[in-house]
Amino acid sequence: MQARVVMVRENLAGIPVSPLPRPYSFRWYEAGDERHWTRIQRRADRYNTITARLFRQQFGDDAPALAKRVGFLCDEKGRPIGTAAAWFDRRYDGRRYGRLHWVAIVPKFQGKGLAKPLLSTVCSRLRALGHVRAYLTTNTVRMPAIRLYLGFGFRPRILNEKDERAWAYVRQKLRRNRRV
Repeated sequence: MQARVVMVRENLAGIPVSPLPRPYSFRWYEAGDERHWTRIQRRADRYNTITARLFRQQFGDDAPALAKRVGFLCDEKGRPIGTAAAWFDRRYDGRRYGRLHWVAIVPKFQGKGLAKPLLSTVCSRLRALGHVRAYLTTNTVRMPAIRLYLGFGFRPRILNEKDERAWAYVRQKLRRNRRV
């Protein structure tokens, strides 16, 4: 089953702190980083079509907002290998929400303990930018990501029968394979 799901964290207080292991580093967007974002997403995302225009479609071109909200995980040489955005949505559920958006790590660097520090940094940035709550969207085929988000206090958003079926599937998959 492949279905879009939404997860919400109603309070960004108490975000898990996970330090970034050496020799990795983290930095925020700089002019031209859309090419790194596109490269990372193309390598990491098997389910979406990543185009050069997608970055601007998703984030616009407000350089100060990008510099505050789009982060990059870097290797020992400072090359971007992962990304996540501390984005926002003024209309989600009729309230202002932060949005954990477009999280990705190049496959070669997955499984090295980098996802938790990436989420920790970006969720902390959401809070620093004044967000008290956040949401994200993902897909039922992304079980490792869902497990990670659950560990960060994000909970399923179930609004209808379709959502209930999707989350029942996720719960079943997570119970069957605790290592997902």
